[in-house]
Amino acid sequence: MKKPLATLGTFVLAVGLATGMSAAAPPPAAAAPYCGITWGSTAKSVSTMSSAQVTRVRTGRHECYDRLVVDLNYKVKGYATRYGSIQEVGTGTHIPMIGRDLSITVYANAYTSAGRPTYNPSNWDSVANVAGYSTFRQVAYGGSFEGHTVFGIGNRAQLPYRVMILDGPGTGSRLVVDVAHRW
Repeated sequence: MKKPLATLGTFVLAVGLATGMSAAAPPPAAAAPYCGITWGSTAKSVSTMSSAQVTRVRTGRHECYDRLVVDLNYKVKGYATRYGSIQEVGTGTHIPMIGRDLSITVYANAYTSAGRPTYNPSNWDSVANVAGYSTFRQVAYGGSFEGHTVFGIGNRAQLPYRVMILDGPGTGSRLVVDVAHRW
């Protein structure tokens, strides 16, 4: 039984080669997005003000992206992010950054109703150490005025990013900005 099937297979192959037919390779598979990231790099915003106050800024490195976290003492409700020049809030003065500028405005103050700062870094040009990060080159503070607190991220390129508002800890919240390592 095996011999006739082998002979039939040889015959089909010989006929195919003789007539110029060749075994077609399957089409290449579409490239999967890097780490499943489909975020894009366009501006993102939610235009709701809040009574939350910025208390801390921190960064982290992940396998597929670098992360900026802005901690707030109450629920943050709004933000605006975009690639483009970063200006100091209140004055409009351009803040020079290392790399491609990603501007982040949190719709919350960095001071109390009495004017006491809730966030006031000693070095506005470098509020987090991002040495060795894949994407981040610099994180700067642009001040806080009338419910707008500005931060800038200098990235190595205009890469996809996402923005999330997360609850906690306690009554607080966090504005999270993740910037992918590549497209």
